[in-house]
Amino acid sequence: MSIRYLLAAHVLAQPDPVSAYSLTSGRLWSLVAALLGLAGVAAGGLALFRSRAGGRSGRTGAFAAVVAGAAGAVIGGLVVAAAEGGPGTGYGIVGGYVALVVGLAAVVVGGLGLARLRRRLTRS
Repeated sequence: MSIRYLLAAHVLAQPDPVSAYSLTSGRLWSLVAALLGLAGVAAGGLALFRSRAGGRSGRTGAFAAVVAGAAGAVIGGLVVAAAEGGPGTGYGIVGGYVALVVGLAAVVVGGLGLARLRRRLTRS
């Protein structure tokens, strides 16, 4: 076999390059995880505001923040663990790291809301 045939076989075996704008499965899952984390941060922030304002307790929002944040962090961690390449390869590793951070922030904010609610219930 000549070098030309080996080179042609090598070029044909290469996967197609991923465009910066294409939505791969890794990017989709990291986007879902980041949106879950953002929803958790929003729910936790509202729960903290409600518990401070003295209105509704905000227990449901704080619990939803913890659950959504944990789900976002787990999915983001799975995306990072499954990624076979670095940034720009289409595996969604950057979005996975963002989802991890935002998901953990949602867990912390939701936990603060639950702790504030527990402290408020024990005082009354």
